[in-house]
Amino acid sequence: MTNVNLNNFINETQHQFLNLLNQELKFDKNADSWMLMSTPWPVLSILLAYLLFVLKFGPKMMENRQPFKIKRIIMVYNIAQTIYNIFIVSEVFLTPGIYTYLMVNVCNPDESESNRHIINVFYVQSWHYLISKIFDLLDTVFFVLRKKQTHVSFLHVYHHVNMVVTTWTFLRFIKGQQGAICGILNAVIHSIMYSYYFLSALGPQMQKYLWWKKYLTRLQIVQFILGLIYAICLFIYDCKFPRLFTIYMIFDVLLFLYLFLIFYKKTYKDKDT
Repeated sequence: MTNVNLNNFINETQHQFLNLLNQELKFDKNADSWMLMSTPWPVLSILLAYLLFVLKFGPKMMENRQPFKIKRIIMVYNIAQTIYNIFIVSEVFLTPGIYTYLMVNVCNPDESESNRHIINVFYVQSWHYLISKIFDLLDTVFFVLRKKQTHVSFLHVYHHVNMVVTTWTFLRFIKGQQGAICGILNAVIHSIMYSYYFLSALGPQMQKYLWWKKYLTRLQIVQFILGLIYAICLFIYDCKFPRLFTIYMIFDVLLFLYLFLIFYKKTYKDKDT
């Protein structure tokens, strides 16, 4: 009798969970057919190749080699990433009506046909944001090729893999403008970050102008704090955004905040003492 009740409980819980997923997931024939979006396998294959290279095959390949001299490639990469992230941000705010739409519908989107062009912009920019997160993986590849394996930390690798997985999942199944706002904020931070990387690659003569590196890390931490407050507000005010994904966002941002605070303390605070 106990086993029967347990089985009924498990089946009912599974049924309720699947119903909740069906209510919260969102599909779009156009967006779901874009490159890398129809199935998770291309993105998962990229991530698997990334992990194998940066954690195993890359360090092994570089073991008895001199570091690759790829300064110019890295400079081009950094300026390209800066421009791409600026494009992601500017495209949203240069589209007529989006700023007003966000201010009015920040919690509960109005997805009527009259606003369809605005919703499509969010979809397109979310896809570009995903591509930028995939390009971000090259950061670690460059570390390996330059024999800077100590830079390949848990925080670094987890951050890059997590961002790709989360962004793909968001665009494929969630598609909420509320999450896109977090992407816009992150793209702003990354445009500043990659501009810093570009300037630092110019050589030692630039170091005296790069005193603001510490403040860049602080800006990233502030970003996580704002993202955490924003996600909590989405949950508290019962916004029209998947609650399961909101809970995931809260715990995900909390973990990032914790890891970045440890990084900041180790990098700056401990050196000052």
